[in-house]
Amino acid sequence: MTAPRTPAAADALRGAGLRVTSARVALLETVRGGDHLGVEAIATGVRERVGQVSLQAVYDALHALTAAGLVRRIEPPGGPARYEGRVGDNHHHLVCRSCGTVADVDCATGEAPCLTASDDHGFTVDEAEVIYWGLCPGCSTTRSA
Repeated sequence: MTAPRTPAAADALRGAGLRVTSARVALLETVRGGDHLGVEAIATGVRERVGQVSLQAVYDALHALTAAGLVRRIEPPGGPARYEGRVGDNHHHLVCRSCGTVADVDCATGEAPCLTASDDHGFTVDEAEVIYWGLCPGCSTTRSA
């Protein structure tokens, strides 16, 4: 059995109805190739691929790609926004309280049970966000030493 193929960046942009530009392709490739990157790291990755691009252009592209569902924005309380290319599934995040490392963790109960609130108060729930907090292995070792 083979894993589902992620469409090429240009194809993904077209499929989402977005204009394909070199900066957007570079941004989507940077996010997909990164690990919960902040805006500065994304801008650096885009610049390495296409040359000069303004930070505002990066923010604008991130906004468009997030709205189109091509990237996911997470914002752990007390930290900057991070972006990831893992979209369209039910996963959560682990965040280290010490160094800020973020890691993906699959939902323990499967498909989308997190979208079933005990009382939805009349809301139509379309997303749930779970963040587990703790210490990563490196910080745990440092603290216990």
